[in-house]
Amino acid sequence: MANSTTSKEPCPLPAPQERPNAAIIIFDGQCGFCRGQVERLSRWDRTKSLAFLSLHDSEVSKRFPDLTFNQLMEQMYLVDTRGNRHGGAAAFRYLSRKLLRLWFLAPLMHIPGSLSIWQWLYRKIASRRYRLGDQSNCDESNCKVHF
Repeated sequence: MANSTTSKEPCPLPAPQERPNAAIIIFDGQCGFCRGQVERLSRWDRTKSLAFLSLHDSEVSKRFPDLTFNQLMEQMYLVDTRGNRHGGAAAFRYLSRKLLRLWFLAPLMHIPGSLSIWQWLYRKIASRRYRLGDQSNCDESNCKVHF
């Protein structure tokens, strides 16, 4: 019997339709690193306050026409229940206040004036995300441009 923690099968992520009152995380669903991180966030979401959409899903452009494909490829976005957009480190900062497992980071993430440093660090990681994660889903069409 296979252990679910070592399985390579992707975890099903709750969609906005399943959680209409949840904040929505828009992420790169073709990126193994990104997928792994949002699966972790989903497991940590004990209050079921998050829903997830891959930026490659047509639902994204219908719901959020103000967010361009290029913006979404640069960083994940979190759209809170009021409709505010939080991109990159600002999204992570928001999550540090919402997920119990991340509360220890909240004081650091909220040091006045520190968001620009967190954004810089986030951009460095995001620009290398295709090299960091599982590349088993990579093929010529969805990963070559990122290497």
